[in-house]
Amino acid sequence: MNRIKNKHFETLAIRTQTEQTDQKEHSTPLFLTSSFTFDSTEEGAALFDGEKEGNLYARFSNPNTDEFINKLNLLEGTEAGIATASGMAAVFGSIFPNVKSGDHIIASRAIFGNSINVITQILPNYGIDYTLVDVDDNQAWKEAVKENTKFLFVETPSNPTLKIADLAFLGNLCKQYNIIYGVDNCFATPYLQQPIEYGADLIIHSATKYIDGQGRVLGGAILGKKQYIDVCYNFLRRTGASLSPFNAWVLSKSLETLAIRMDRHCSNAEVLYNYLESNDEVKQVIFPHGKNHPQYKLAKEQMKQGGGLVGCELKGGTKRGARFLNALKLHSLTANLGDTRSIATHPASTTHVKLSKEEQLEVGITPGFIRFSLGLEHIDDIIADIKQALAVSK
Repeated sequence: MNRIKNKHFETLAIRTQTEQTDQKEHSTPLFLTSSFTFDSTEEGAALFDGEKEGNLYARFSNPNTDEFINKLNLLEGTEAGIATASGMAAVFGSIFPNVKSGDHIIASRAIFGNSINVITQILPNYGIDYTLVDVDDNQAWKEAVKENTKFLFVETPSNPTLKIADLAFLGNLCKQYNIIYGVDNCFATPYLQQPIEYGADLIIHSATKYIDGQGRVLGGAILGKKQYIDVCYNFLRRTGASLSPFNAWVLSKSLETLAIRMDRHCSNAEVLYNYLESNDEVKQVIFPHGKNHPQYKLAKEQMKQGGGLVGCELKGGTKRGARFLNALKLHSLTANLGDTRSIATHPASTTHVKLSKEEQLEVGITPGFIRFSLGLEHIDDIIADIKQALAVSK
């Protein structure tokens, strides 16, 4: 693996790749093979026994997935990692093998809807208890700790209401009580935030979002301390939630442009925040680096920029929100985010529809709440589309 150390983020993302083959290719080739050959029976036995490093089956490893993970490790500052078939495979694959029946998990209420379902609907079937707390309530985190607490899971900024977790506080809490500390870093990406600096043991990504950046492929990653990654790897290689070589190749190439894309996502989001904040048709606007955000100071400390997402609630409630979304022409109506194309999402009826109305309100998802994922289009065209939709939806 050609690993360029001690360089800037952008250089690491571009110049970390597999060793060049005898074909002298400039760009990493695709290794579309389900298995790999051995030079001898003895070599095969050594590979299977773990006495020798190398590829033996694509469910275990592949040069494309290796490049993707090695690159992410350099960008996140982590020592080990494993690629997964999707972001949810990464969420489940980070938690499940590290807990057992009788253990207890603490998690934020303000996380992706499917992550909540894993913790509250699936894991209890295996005797794993949980407590949900408000992401920004440090006292609640402390009070939730039990003798059998084994894992703490948080997402920051949170999906979709962009609340901020105090990563340093949670890192110290987990260290004090010997709790495995898992952070979903999907919204910030390693370009804006590196949870390992705050004591995180495991960092989870849905690579489907900003890492891909163009809405093309599914993928996920678990990164962190080797002792925990080894547990995740042994579980995932046997249960089969592995990333395909093609998707790994796409995602690794996408990382080459992550920094420049995030700069544009973030600048577009900041301009949109300022526009919505001054608009009389808007009841509330949420943006981590917006000065009205209740955790503005913390967000500035933890995140290099404010991210590419903006949340808002329009005056007029659910019906007004529906008319507004239907009037959009440039924005895509989809549940994805982190795309080159700007997206408008209604979380109450899509990403968090499995939560009850009460549960939605607990995490700040009102019926009229809209999440914007700012794309890479010109900001004037983005705002023009929102402006005309506001006018039509009155």
